[in-house]
Amino acid sequence: MYPRCISIFCAAAAVLFPLTAGTAEAAKKDKAFFQSVAGNWKGPGEIVAGKYKGTKFTCDLTGVPQEGNKAGVKLDGTCRVGVFKQPMSAVITEAGRSYKGKILDGGAGKGLDIVSGAVSGDKVVLGINRSKLNGAMIARLEDDNAMKVTISVKVEDKMIPVIGVTLNRQVDDIKVGSIE
Repeated sequence: MYPRCISIFCAAAAVLFPLTAGTAEAAKKDKAFFQSVAGNWKGPGEIVAGKYKGTKFTCDLTGVPQEGNKAGVKLDGTCRVGVFKQPMSAVITEAGRSYKGKILDGGAGKGLDIVSGAVSGDKVVLGINRSKLNGAMIARLEDDNAMKVTISVKVEDKMIPVIGVTLNRQVDDIKVGSIE
């Protein structure tokens, strides 16, 4: 019951990174954005609509930007509902003037396909797909250490929000100094 919910919806919440390309300038901005959201993120979320409405969960995720000239990210971690813990993973790779990717094992398995997207400043809008399910994920950097994510699905002609997640960057507060 809950593990299925985590697999599909929480996995989509895990993908917090941009999908866009175009000019060389846009590619540089996209790569910079991927790098700015890399790191460790943790925080609570809730399913706000549908069969599992009211279910609360917590995610702990680590993002690493793609190496080399291409923009992209690899994401790994877990999301937890009570005693149920679900591994999370995502890969987003620059593909020509766009990006392609998958969450978990993609739409053919238990995950989602990343099919489109755009970055605008500190906001990312991603197109997600699984079989007949189409939707979008919006991730907005509130500041360098806080991000809000909303996942919506298309029902008829309306986008219905189904998941909200608040993530905070995990920062090591240990101060290093010299001993005199």
